[in-house]
Amino acid sequence: MIVGVIAVQGDFAEHEKMLGLLGVEYFQIRQAKDLNKKMDGLIIPGGESTVIGKLLRELGMMDRIKAMIQNGLPVFGTCAGLILLSENIFNDDNVYIGTMPICVKRNAYGRQLGSFTVEAEFKGIGKIPMEFIRAPVIDSMKDGVEILATVNGKIVAAKFGKQLVTAFHPELTSDLSVYQFFIDLVST
Repeated sequence: MIVGVIAVQGDFAEHEKMLGLLGVEYFQIRQAKDLNKKMDGLIIPGGESTVIGKLLRELGMMDRIKAMIQNGLPVFGTCAGLILLSENIFNDDNVYIGTMPICVKRNAYGRQLGSFTVEAEFKGIGKIPMEFIRAPVIDSMKDGVEILATVNGKIVAAKFGKQLVTAFHPELTSDLSVYQFFIDLVST
């Protein structure tokens, strides 16, 4: 199995470390030609969603990534990745990749000072540590989206087909269970 990791901005190195700990082969996607490499799954990291979105457009990757996901490529988006995958962004007319039928609210827990860590239930895994940094939340969703985790009544993880999103950063903990969940999703 080989996973491509979007590496134009954000915490892609931390995702690579987690994949490496699971023995999963990965490569960085920095330019459009990297999308030609064989991959079984894709990770879109946390970072600045507007910056990552702008770079994906400028580098000619946005439409190609969207088409690959629509054609069945499994994808895992964390924090900014969740925003990029969402079909709608609350109070924002921008749509980036837009393959996940959800509406997301940016910075739902406040600014940087509102960052926190909590242990909460993740469906199919159990209690896991969740690291939130200027985190979005899923405000609403369409049929077919499965809620995987909530914190304080807010939706922080969901799945739609082969798309997995988390508002938190599993790559900033030592827990590999969400990555294993994604690898299992890729394998099915």
